[in-house]
Amino acid sequence: MQTKYDFIVLGGGPNGLAVAAYLGKAGQKVLVLEKYFEVGGGLATEEVTLGGFYHNTHAVYHMMVDYAPVYQDLDLEKYRCNYIFPELQVAMPFEDGSSLCLYTDVERSCKSLAEFSQKDAASYRDVYHKFKLYMDEFLAPGTYVKPLPTLDAVLGLQKSDVGMEIYEYQHKSPQDIVNELFENERVKTLMLYLACHWGLEYDSGGLGFLVPLMLNRAVNSRLCSGGSHRLSNSICRVIQEQGKGHIRGSQLIKRIIVENGAARGVELENGTVYEAEKAVISSIDPHQTFLDYVGEKNLSDDFLFKIKNWHWEKWTLCSLHLALRELPAFKAADARPEINRAFMYVLGYETPDDLVKHWKAIDSGDLSATVGCDCVFPTMFDPTQAPAGKHTGSMWEMAPFNLNGNSEEWWDRKLREEHEERFISTLQKYAPNMTRDKIMWTYFVTPLDYSTKYLNMVQGSIKQGAYEIFQMAFNRPNDECSSNRTPIKNLYMCGACVNPGGLVTFGPSYIAANTIAEDYGIEKWWKEPDYITKARKKGYFGDYEG
Repeated sequence: MQTKYDFIVLGGGPNGLAVAAYLGKAGQKVLVLEKYFEVGGGLATEEVTLGGFYHNTHAVYHMMVDYAPVYQDLDLEKYRCNYIFPELQVAMPFEDGSSLCLYTDVERSCKSLAEFSQKDAASYRDVYHKFKLYMDEFLAPGTYVKPLPTLDAVLGLQKSDVGMEIYEYQHKSPQDIVNELFENERVKTLMLYLACHWGLEYDSGGLGFLVPLMLNRAVNSRLCSGGSHRLSNSICRVIQEQGKGHIRGSQLIKRIIVENGAARGVELENGTVYEAEKAVISSIDPHQTFLDYVGEKNLSDDFLFKIKNWHWEKWTLCSLHLALRELPAFKAADARPEINRAFMYVLGYETPDDLVKHWKAIDSGDLSATVGCDCVFPTMFDPTQAPAGKHTGSMWEMAPFNLNGNSEEWWDRKLREEHEERFISTLQKYAPNMTRDKIMWTYFVTPLDYSTKYLNMVQGSIKQGAYEIFQMAFNRPNDECSSNRTPIKNLYMCGACVNPGGLVTFGPSYIAANTIAEDYGIEKWWKEPDYITKARKKGYFGDYEG
């Protein structure tokens, strides 16, 4: 058995696999070690209800397919990684049978918004084009370049009119921005949900520049044909085709071997030792990486303080996956038939106050008496994910990890059953045909379940750490690791805890691949996308060195 590799990657999630693929195609011997039998991390597609029903139990809305270099660089379509881009991206039905819809076509979105407010329709049209400009010029390129120190980043933004506009959003909260842009309460409700549901606090400033990104991406999500695991499987094929890349599942790591301040390899719980002749690359969270595997004795007191004071997210996910005899038929379809074929549905909220009450309950550690959630029915667009004539559905609610200060309350069977019924009642409120006889089986996942299934998601933290002003960009996870390098020589990080953060963006792994290639003199076979080079030339990310 081969035990020596150039690089050893810890964790076979999307970022770990991507950095391994880039290095493998560059001729490096790469080993990926994954705890579970199947790699992919959050790119999970599983038969958790009945046989033949394939559920995307975590990642389903793939947001950066049109920008992430990984897709083109690795030619993932060649390996059966294909995407469906639904025209109706987001639908928010209301109890009175009306609905708000956002389409890939901005004019169709404006027509829906105009039913509630002509002014809001005009405002959305304006910000749709403005936010697309922000994405192309700065936000998307910034997802795939090394972060600058805070002052340098601000100076970079101030070099252009567009940069100054983006900077003006910086200190505003999502709620401030939404209130400035829109007037109708129902429009505000949808926009505030979309601005925040990937991790921004509704009332916190400092990260307001992410609101344009979130609202732009809300109408640019894709569904992976065949299930989300097709994405991870395609990257695995890239790694394995090079002949020097190995992927090993069911591997339990004991420690990262550190000698004289440098990472030299990895020891498994069963005593197996793999040597890294160049580096170890961790895609897992900072606590496991440094506290469990590197060990406190190998770290300075100052660095330990930074790691131990890393903040996990205030909320996590509670979800319900459904095996269905038929698709939901929404009441709102009487007025707008196409609502029965939306990608994402937002259910359970009628006003911004409903959202705020939900978030305040989470902060207090309380479980909401009614469910507000987003949900998806993949088989609307991809019938291969269920037996013929049958369907799958998934519903996700933001929820506290600790209920009344105690995470173990989630083990309570009665609580689980009651909250599952709340999910189903919410769906039935908007789609009355979703009675129990139409639901063949369910699979309920609590915040505690997320943390035990995905050890990366400490306290259910789906992005390996909260989005807070002092935990982003140059400070993600801290000033010593945001460049992917760490205080331990030959140890790198490439997971969601480093810039730019979580979700399936491939930002952390793409930046890490570039950093590592530069550090070890590895010739890059890939070319930087033009949109990133253009942003560099404008000075957004420091002096251009073309």
